[in-house]
Amino acid sequence: MSAAAYYYSVGAASDDERERLILEHLPQVRLIARKIHERLPNTIILDDLLSAGVVGLIQAIDNFDPRQNVKLRTYAEFRIRGAILDSLRESDWAPRMKRKLARELESAVSRAEQKLGRIPEEAEIAAELNVGVDEYRKQLAEVEALNIGELEYLRDEGDAPSLMRYVASPEADSPALTLERAELERLIAVSLDRIPKTERTVLSLYFYEELTLREIADIMGVHLSRVSQIKTQAIVRLRAALGARWPGMRT
Repeated sequence: MSAAAYYYSVGAASDDERERLILEHLPQVRLIARKIHERLPNTIILDDLLSAGVVGLIQAIDNFDPRQNVKLRTYAEFRIRGAILDSLRESDWAPRMKRKLARELESAVSRAEQKLGRIPEEAEIAAELNVGVDEYRKQLAEVEALNIGELEYLRDEGDAPSLMRYVASPEADSPALTLERAELERLIAVSLDRIPKTERTVLSLYFYEELTLREIADIMGVHLSRVSQIKTQAIVRLRAALGARWPGMRT
């Protein structure tokens, strides 16, 4: 039996063992916080993310139940990530104008798709916005950092339980919310299948394989900034698709 399993099987929280587990998993907090920080504007302080991540780690250790057949490290990862993302949402770090621009881009994608009856191409989305392709790409760059969080829980963990449960409240195990999560996951899967192959590839490499944008650029043989634009456009498409089918998706 592992130390963590023993720690929880005895049902008593030894202060020394709790502290040991926290120290053991602190590198995990730093790794996750740095990965998220890399995708955010320079105005976001890494130490703030680390502090939120430590809170998530402590919550994971205090609430971990080995009977769920999930490793503490796996459970802690999603509690840490969830705590960091929650702190970002609560701080409302993104300027309102950028949020407004993101909504405008999503609306343009939806309008273009309705008019054309198919997935619109880049130039067609730009035309819907009454701007050129270059200007459209600049707008994508402006909202790139806003995408943090929306797809953070989409990584495939094999046979691990639903990822959303790790950052949810205890009430999330109710039948109604379980059904709701399943429907959301289905809509995401359908939406992913409908976006262009290049965009789907970038999302897969970035979110599932956890490659950096530079690594993806090298693999695809395109400029780093172009990979960033493709990723952002893919997420705008997904948010537009989900916003039309999922109440409360738009922010």
